[in-house]
Amino acid sequence: MAYTVKELFFTLQGEGAQSGRASVFLRFTGCNLWSGRDEDRAKGSGGCALWCDTDFVGTDGENGGRFPDAGSLALKARSLWDRSVRDGSGARPYVVCTGGEPSLQLDQALVDALHAHEFEIAIETNGTRPLPRGIDWVCVSPKARAPIVLERGDELKLVYPQGTSDTEPERFEHLAFRHWFVQPMDGRAREESTRACIALCQSRPRWRLSVQTHKLVNIP
Repeated sequence: MAYTVKELFFTLQGEGAQSGRASVFLRFTGCNLWSGRDEDRAKGSGGCALWCDTDFVGTDGENGGRFPDAGSLALKARSLWDRSVRDGSGARPYVVCTGGEPSLQLDQALVDALHAHEFEIAIETNGTRPLPRGIDWVCVSPKARAPIVLERGDELKLVYPQGTSDTEPERFEHLAFRHWFVQPMDGRAREESTRACIALCQSRPRWRLSVQTHKLVNIP
């Protein structure tokens, strides 16, 4: 299988339980909830189409392109880690598979190839599709009007408020996750969204506040 990648780069994870961790970010093209094009926002099957600010269209990002097989993509990811991390650090290589919706492309062959290059593998998914075996860290970020099929994982990260009853936090509290985060919706209403998230965490202490630290300190 060939893989279409928007961008591939070394950075720090900016959100959630792994915030601040050195990471290779592997952003796949494509999403199952909308095309990623502005003219299609109103037609997206998930409410996220109205507010998503991530560019996952095309292959014009840093190190983006079409990789012919799992081995070549895993090797490129490992080369970015090795170029950036000092010898003897002792840290296990860490790759975050994201998108768009990474489950459209992340398959068993790529999971196995990344593991062969010693990566710990994380995925940030909308939870609407099953995943291959062996992913080490599963973060599900539910989206409005998009029923999730992944009912367990390491981290549930809810962008809040999305303005629909099916994305209220109590809808998810029966699921089997270890970490629970609410993250303010970015954009013009960010301050209002942040206040709403703070109030939610105070009233429902299972939930913790996640902020996009990479935007605060201006890193990719």
